[in-house]
Amino acid sequence: MSVQKIVDSWRDRGVPLQVPGANTRIWREGDGEPVVCLHGVPASGFLYRKVLPALAAKGMQGITFDFPGLGFADRPAQFDYSWSGLAKWTVDALDAAKLDTFHLIIHDIGGPVGFDVIRRIPNRIRSLTVLNTVLRVASFHRPFVMEPFAYRGIGWFWLQGLRTPMIIALMRTVGMHDGPSNDEIRAYGALLLRDDGGSAFLKIMRSFERTREFETRIVTALQNLTVPAQMIWGAQDPALKMNKYAPPICEALDLPDWHKVRGKHFVQEDSPNEIGEHIANLVATTI
Repeated sequence: MSVQKIVDSWRDRGVPLQVPGANTRIWREGDGEPVVCLHGVPASGFLYRKVLPALAAKGMQGITFDFPGLGFADRPAQFDYSWSGLAKWTVDALDAAKLDTFHLIIHDIGGPVGFDVIRRIPNRIRSLTVLNTVLRVASFHRPFVMEPFAYRGIGWFWLQGLRTPMIIALMRTVGMHDGPSNDEIRAYGALLLRDDGGSAFLKIMRSFERTREFETRIVTALQNLTVPAQMIWGAQDPALKMNKYAPPICEALDLPDWHKVRGKHFVQEDSPNEIGEHIANLVATTI
């Protein structure tokens, strides 16, 4: 299947969602307990295209939507693309989708964003599943392949490489093993660059809230969380190395350990069924 057909097929699985500030597209598969999946960068809801049916097969409703500036979401020039701004928008998106209570999956910068969502609406979260992400943001340094995006000028030139087969090499090195085809990997680039050529994505990359204030807010939110939680980590992630980034999250959530599965940073590509199984087991404890 060509890159464009892959993108079109994914688009057609979803429907528009009207959200104040930036409209988006939402995908829902299955029935039962709603499980909301938040993505990171340079991805979109497309990252969960295998996880949604895995959740549906376990009797849950898998749900994802694109953050502003990414995928099929609007990319307004005047928008707060900080983690706090994306968290505020996410609460509005959950309201627009009429999701009162739900189980939450977070990944990459969807982690800090999701932690801030928990801070804002803790009583609506029924369980939390954490995939490869970061909690101690004040000391966080972007992975080497993402750092250039944060700088004006350099970021734009680095971004243009994602229009070429270079994206395949980058994603295979950092993101995934053999889960996706090369055309599926190139679909990530097509979704990232559509409409604005990636301008909004660059704003997101320059808006990371790596401050003590933000870190304290999200760490406190996790420490106060009273619902079941777990972590699933792609054990071969070279960007967010498991033994460095997982323990602080375990500590905040008071977890003894985490589930290790086959995968690099975009673990959803290589272990979607294992993720679905672990989430089903966690959700079962809440029913």
